[in-house]
Amino acid sequence: MGRKTAASSAKGKEKRLQRKEEQQRIQNAMQAVEKANKLDDPFADFPVFQKFNKNGIEAELSIKKCRDLDDGFKSWAFNLTKKNMQHKYEQSSWGWSDEKKLDELTDDAAWYLIVKAVDGTSLGFSHFRFDVDEGIEVLYCYELQLESSIHRKGLGKFMMQVLELIGFKNNMRKVVLTVLKNNQNSKFFRAINYELDESSPVDDEDETYPYEILSKANKRLAPVMPLSVSNGKNHQNGHCCSGHHHH
Repeated sequence: MGRKTAASSAKGKEKRLQRKEEQQRIQNAMQAVEKANKLDDPFADFPVFQKFNKNGIEAELSIKKCRDLDDGFKSWAFNLTKKNMQHKYEQSSWGWSDEKKLDELTDDAAWYLIVKAVDGTSLGFSHFRFDVDEGIEVLYCYELQLESSIHRKGLGKFMMQVLELIGFKNNMRKVVLTVLKNNQNSKFFRAINYELDESSPVDDEDETYPYEILSKANKRLAPVMPLSVSNGKNHQNGHCCSGHHHH
């Protein structure tokens, strides 16, 4: 049992301080997420973005919590996601599960950005959540799905702009999403300046990952590093944006 040296004592103090700072950061992140999740309508501050009229599409956008959606819309959203994504999931190591995807889409934490034609026909949606990811407060885009008839009309890009506005307005540090590497349409996100996130897993000789994590930072807030680098396990059989809709 030796005595503590001045150096080891200082190192211990530094570690305690670092741990305290990390705990405070997580607490702040959780408070920001909790505040965002209590919003009645995150869209209220952005009336200009509640309409889309371009390239022959006239549509109206709204945001609702999952619990406020009717069963008909939930069924349509699931079927659209399955139509767009099942084949890509099955081509990867994730595989497809109706039950898991439905559970994810109907989780209490889910918010929906909904796009409907002026006659009320559903055209597309984004399932997103305010969440703490790797110790950082983020808006996580779980799905971005459009009917095939309106791909490449600029609507997907417009919807991502809406998510960024809402996320950054509510002090989320990033908008984050997961894309399958086998989905060529995911290049869409790179084209609108999403970059590989620090938490995206890196392939090595022991394991390769079927997906990557992309993000766009809130430039109003100072960047922070994830508390731990994800090894990808928590995204297995997870959510994945389609990227079907190039701008």
